[in-house]
Amino acid sequence: MNFFKSFYIHNTFFWYIGILASGFTISYWIKELYPIIWLATFILLGLFFFDVFLLYSTKKGIEAYRTTPQKLSNSDYNPISLSFKNGYPFKIKINIIDELPVQFQKRDFTYTTSLIKNEKKDYEYSVRPVDRGEYIFGNLNIFTSTFLRIIKRRYVFQKNQMTPVYPSIIQMQRYDFLAISNKLTEVGLKKIRRIGHTQEFEQIKDYISGDDFRTVNWKATAKRNQLMVNQYQDEKSQPIYSIIDTGRVMKMPFNGLKLLDYAINSTLAFSNVALKKNDKTGLLSFSKKIETFLPAIQKLSHLNTILEKLYNITTAYTDSDFGLLYAHIKRKINHRSLLLFYTNFEHISALQRQLPFLNAIAKKHVLVVIFFENTELENLILKDAEDLQGIYHKTIAEKFSLEKRLMQKELQKHGIQTILTKPEDLTINTINKYLEIKARGLL
Repeated sequence: MNFFKSFYIHNTFFWYIGILASGFTISYWIKELYPIIWLATFILLGLFFFDVFLLYSTKKGIEAYRTTPQKLSNSDYNPISLSFKNGYPFKIKINIIDELPVQFQKRDFTYTTSLIKNEKKDYEYSVRPVDRGEYIFGNLNIFTSTFLRIIKRRYVFQKNQMTPVYPSIIQMQRYDFLAISNKLTEVGLKKIRRIGHTQEFEQIKDYISGDDFRTVNWKATAKRNQLMVNQYQDEKSQPIYSIIDTGRVMKMPFNGLKLLDYAINSTLAFSNVALKKNDKTGLLSFSKKIETFLPAIQKLSHLNTILEKLYNITTAYTDSDFGLLYAHIKRKINHRSLLLFYTNFEHISALQRQLPFLNAIAKKHVLVVIFFENTELENLILKDAEDLQGIYHKTIAEKFSLEKRLMQKELQKHGIQTILTKPEDLTINTINKYLEIKARGLL
């Protein structure tokens, strides 16, 4: 039974059959060719059985395995490597068909190469998931054939290999390194001018040209008989919460990725940076009910808890209850905190309905409302209109784009910090705002 499951006829064999069939047809008119065609037929049958012998006489003709990351990173290109080794005592040609998870909707993945005796090769390709969850790789199929190319033998490896897709770990690791090395400006993160001296005292050090004279410590200067200055650092252990709206407004996709997943990826990267900056981080997600709430904690191990909670967040198809959010924050978050609120508004009327709740939250906390530019509309605005319908579409797009900026000004008028960003720039702009608030001592 295993023989028949692994036995396949090569396409070349059908060419041979076609040639023989043509030969028999011609031999009907030219009788001299008749014995030659029969001889060719017996030779082909002999080569057929010889090819079967070559491929099946070796018990383990091919060794292969697929290597995937322990966790795939959502929205990033993740490397998948295939390794295979020839166990035959002769050169073979192999055709690899890897059955990718159904989420990728790709059914034509194939790779062809040849291997000499005992040769080992590696092949790497990338996959970009756009949804979190369990991804199941099917069979790793390898079809082998000899130089005769009459039949193919199929080998199957690693059936149903499950790999979970988590929020963007690759993005988090990128900003993790930059936060440790204090090189956040290298990826476009701004340096913010510090206002006043709201930072915590760190140490007294020797005066260096360029230091602010207002930080001179005159008592230490008198004792050391040289200028000494106070050095300050950002205040630490400040509570910061990422609040994610999981209502229907976050279902909208851009570049294949939902707004919710952009927010989740940003939350993970930002939480990691904030923890490295010695602040407390927490998480809250809601729609019609409070789905997730993690109190702000300063431990680095808390990041793993945040990662697991983000992995399980899903989008609901309901309107979110901002009143419920306000009541929960008032009851559970007692200390003044920085609240980064990921949501979206497409119409100014939607914002006005929720504005009383946002104002109430902002009275006690530093609230940053993060919502998104519609990049599809921006592309439509930049495109030249070629007819009356195009002019109409462009005018409507400009109206919606203007409404986004009016919403931003409306929030700022009520003293609420805002970020209006393209989805792909969300993480950078969020960390920028965090650095700005820390530098200006607003929390």
